[in-house]
Amino acid sequence: MSDVDRRTRCPGPSRRDLLRVGTLGALGLTLPDWLRAKALARSQEIPGPKDLSVILVWLDGGPPQHETYDPKPMAPSEYRGPLQAIDTAVPGIQVSEMLPYHARLMDRMSVIRSMHHNNGDHFAAAHWMLTGYLGSNAANLAPQYPSAASIIAKMKGAKRSGMPAYVGLPNTHSVGLAPGYHGAAYLGVAYNPFSADGDPNSEGYQVPNLALPGGTNVDRLDGRRGLLATFDQARRDADATGLMDGLDRFGAQAYDMISGPAARAAFDLKKEDPRLRDRYGRHQWGQSALLARRMVEAGVRFVTLTYGGWDWHSSLEKLSRSVLPVLDNAVGSLVEDLETRGMLDSTVVIVMGEFGRTPRINAGGVPGADPVPGRDHWGEVMSVLVAGGGFAQGKAIGASNARGEFPKDNPIKPQDFLVTLYRAMGLDPDTAFVNRAGRPVTIGSTGQPIQDLLG
Repeated sequence: MSDVDRRTRCPGPSRRDLLRVGTLGALGLTLPDWLRAKALARSQEIPGPKDLSVILVWLDGGPPQHETYDPKPMAPSEYRGPLQAIDTAVPGIQVSEMLPYHARLMDRMSVIRSMHHNNGDHFAAAHWMLTGYLGSNAANLAPQYPSAASIIAKMKGAKRSGMPAYVGLPNTHSVGLAPGYHGAAYLGVAYNPFSADGDPNSEGYQVPNLALPGGTNVDRLDGRRGLLATFDQARRDADATGLMDGLDRFGAQAYDMISGPAARAAFDLKKEDPRLRDRYGRHQWGQSALLARRMVEAGVRFVTLTYGGWDWHSSLEKLSRSVLPVLDNAVGSLVEDLETRGMLDSTVVIVMGEFGRTPRINAGGVPGADPVPGRDHWGEVMSVLVAGGGFAQGKAIGASNARGEFPKDNPIKPQDFLVTLYRAMGLDPDTAFVNRAGRPVTIGSTGQPIQDLLG
């Protein structure tokens, strides 16, 4: 049995389950309702082609589609923007001139150009993209639904013992996250990302919580673990929230990581060839991408790389020319490295943010900012890059209109993409978990598989 919640696989309710039902009954959830939800939450798996891992490159702030994966060279200049488009390895598909590495590898990638959700709020849009549900907004930062990463961590678990199922770096705890919409919400703390925040390019980089406390060895740790296992057992048995169970699981995972060498070795970039580190780029983004490859190679199921700073209301050309080459090198090196090692077919690489940017360049940024023009928030259409995992290669899926304003062909919603990912991993999108209100919620929302991406 995997690290999937074993309680959901039991043939009948336990004493703790019955206590929980008593609590949920006060919220209007009957025993038959609860048993039905419990049956759905047994982590049903459908036949999948491969045992996949995922690396999500999250461009926090909203990357501009015109300057990345959906250039519009024939549009008027105020829509086209300051950059040129270049041809790629796939005839008919162009990308920004700042992404030559992507261009060379486009036959190993596909780009979705018709993703949309019609929401321009950073928080609500991020929640939608990461969970498949419109939820929190700028006035309510608390995530209402679990991220796809947390769902996958719960249902699939890590590929190898001694490794976390889900890792976040280098900026998991940036403003508005912590881990926020990347987190597990009502699934419990055990399925939040293990934070490896920091700059892996720094000589002083250390992964938090992977070292034994001073004066403690593994034998002493074993003794303390046994003591904790007997502490307040009655309270744990009577707990109806699931919090204690989540903490138990979280503690077990932490113990496995601290007491074994696998996790510490996986995070040690000094084991890599310096020439490969140079190729990724000796900066936070490049070394984080390399670390992500090491994570999945060591058995981590899902890695999220949060690359912040994409809210380009002004200085569009300056930021494009300084930031995009760094992204190009990190993503290009990651995809090529995975392929060289025979890992690309079993690893999905996704590049996306919470929304796109306005098709028409603004008049000069936002008040108080650099007066040089930029692009504002735009959820009406955006681009998502996908590579590996057995997904279709060398395709432009869907299309925006001539100015990059709206989907023209094959409009795709965030929940469609997440359902496609779940199915590729062998997970049933109709699987449901009980939310904080005691109601079963399916992981797939209203999404439908993207057949063109499934190939």
